[in-house]
Amino acid sequence: MAKRILCFGDSLTWGFDPETRQRFDADSRWPRVMGAILGDGYEVIEEGQNGRTIATDDPAEGEKNGLKYIGPCLESHTPLDYVIIMLGSNDCKRKFSYSPMDIAGEMQIMLEKIKSYNDFRCQGKFKIVLVAPPLVSEAIKESWLGDSFEYEEACKRTAGLADWYRQLADMYGTAFVNAAEYVKASDADACHLDAENQRRLGQVLADKIKELENI
Repeated sequence: MAKRILCFGDSLTWGFDPETRQRFDADSRWPRVMGAILGDGYEVIEEGQNGRTIATDDPAEGEKNGLKYIGPCLESHTPLDYVIIMLGSNDCKRKFSYSPMDIAGEMQIMLEKIKSYNDFRCQGKFKIVLVAPPLVSEAIKESWLGDSFEYEEACKRTAGLADWYRQLADMYGTAFVNAAEYVKASDADACHLDAENQRRLGQVLADKIKELENI
């Protein structure tokens, strides 16, 4: 039976192309790239949503609250062997005024919910991979998304997430990847990954899954 990997995230996981503002094809979306590298023994489930937050309602953009959806999502896709979660970028928007610590607090609640489901409904079967998202780049000063993300403030907020997420990974015993160590946002909008960086992230996370398989 193929091992099942749930990829839960926002537009970075959905595969938003910063140039066309459409969706990348399957060959350039990191979950599909990861799946192709891992091979036939794995089934990848893409659960990316543009604008998704960790745990905050967004009245301007609709039903984006990840915490409200993660429970039904886990139930609908069980059985699972891995859950990869990469969220936090949208929580850096101006409208929320969150600090990195605030965003990490949201992620802590998310992890508690996922771990509770895993422990009590799945007998601890699946492994969790927490991914700190790529940084908003300095090109945000000229980006069409600049006003929404409060320009340079978003750079500071995303830069502060990795240390907090690493602490959460240690606290909850999850695997951890800091995406910013491997990929960078496109200058086209300063937030999203181009095709090359999407593919690179797919390779990085495939390597992480292989590493966890050997533990």
